[in-house]
Amino acid sequence: MVNHSGFIAIVGRPNVGKSSILNALVGQKVAIVSNKPQTTRNRILAVLTEDTAQAVFMDTPGLHRPRTKLGEYMMKAASDAQSEVDVVLLVVEPTGEAGTTEQNVIEHAKESGSSIILAVNKIDISSKENVAKTIAAYAEIADFTAVIPVSARKNDGIDILKKEIINLLPEGPQYFPEDTLTDQPEKQLAAEILREKSLQILRDEVPHGIAVEIESFKEGKTKEKEDIIRISAALYCEKESHKGIIIGKKGETLKKISSFARKDMEQVFDCHVFLEVFVKVKENWRDSDFLLKNFGYNS
Repeated sequence: MVNHSGFIAIVGRPNVGKSSILNALVGQKVAIVSNKPQTTRNRILAVLTEDTAQAVFMDTPGLHRPRTKLGEYMMKAASDAQSEVDVVLLVVEPTGEAGTTEQNVIEHAKESGSSIILAVNKIDISSKENVAKTIAAYAEIADFTAVIPVSARKNDGIDILKKEIINLLPEGPQYFPEDTLTDQPEKQLAAEILREKSLQILRDEVPHGIAVEIESFKEGKTKEKEDIIRISAALYCEKESHKGIIIGKKGETLKKISSFARKDMEQVFDCHVFLEVFVKVKENWRDSDFLLKNFGYNS
């Protein structure tokens, strides 16, 4: 029976691997992942329930200087997630130094009274010397509860990290049923999976201008009486020229995005998925309060 529980905010710069660590900690894909900065736009909640503990993780957008209203929304989501949590998990790369952005996170955590764990990610693609330098640099500016080198990609150090987090959870009730994995509705999961495949496949100048709207999400049965979800989605971009890039020659790029997204959706939803995707243009949607709200980015 769960007798320890608490909330953990996963914070750090864009592209340091926060979402990959979250997925590794809970053992399933909850947050989308790509090598593009600012992949995560919303606060994403994931729940890990073990015999005597429940850890509620909050993945946050990467900390950056906002240039659009979408960027401002993302930074507010990151800041809000750090407030009133039991543990702040600060994720950094082994650069050999401590950054100013990370120091601000540390000060915020100190003021709120949260325990702080430092996770140095991507040790599989860095030298031991850089990892050691990074740990030493951060040790000079903060007294962390734990400092753990990890590789989310290779699942190295994740079990140690999980144990340290659970050991810090206070006594408390079980906040979610034991079979809960995330608070994201299925429509949001579908939209995020489609956006992930777009991020992974498209050119660098397009992805940040992409939003996804699930226009139709219907559960039903196939002729063989098997479960199926029929999804109609719109991929929004900001320029007509981007629309052509997304569709690709003879529609091949859009077909590739849709195919990869459908396969992931079938794994997540554990049933057949019929997916149709359309591409639409909404100029400067990242600076429109109305469109941001329409796409689910509510402050």
